[in-house]
Amino acid sequence: QVQLVESGGGLVQAGGSLRLSCAASGSVFSINAMGWYRQAPGKQRELVATITSGRSTDYADSVKGRFTISRDNAKNTVYLQMTSLKPEDAAVYYCYALQLGLGYWGQGTQVTVSS
Repeated sequence: QVQLVESGGGLVQAGGSLRLSCAASGSVFSINAMGWYRQAPGKQRELVATITSGRSTDYADSVKGRFTISRDNAKNTVYLQMTSLKPEDAAVYYCYALQLGLGYWGQGTQVTVSS
């Protein structure tokens, strides 16, 4: 079992920045991909960014150039640096980890962007 705990959400003005963190604990061996998804009210959960253990990254088109995902394998932590935030980025952000074919989710952290 892998437990994921997110932190760093909050309220920010449009154009501002936030950094989300997600710490993995428990049986963290062989965690391959980690990433961030988000879900706004009335919308489906969508992929924001992913990073593999080899640090290969992928981003949703809507966040490319503004968000950066990174990973500290020694700390089993993944980060999402968000800049130039827009009101449409507001959502609950969920951390995700893939281990041996099983997916794990964090509890989510709210990001609110005021215009």
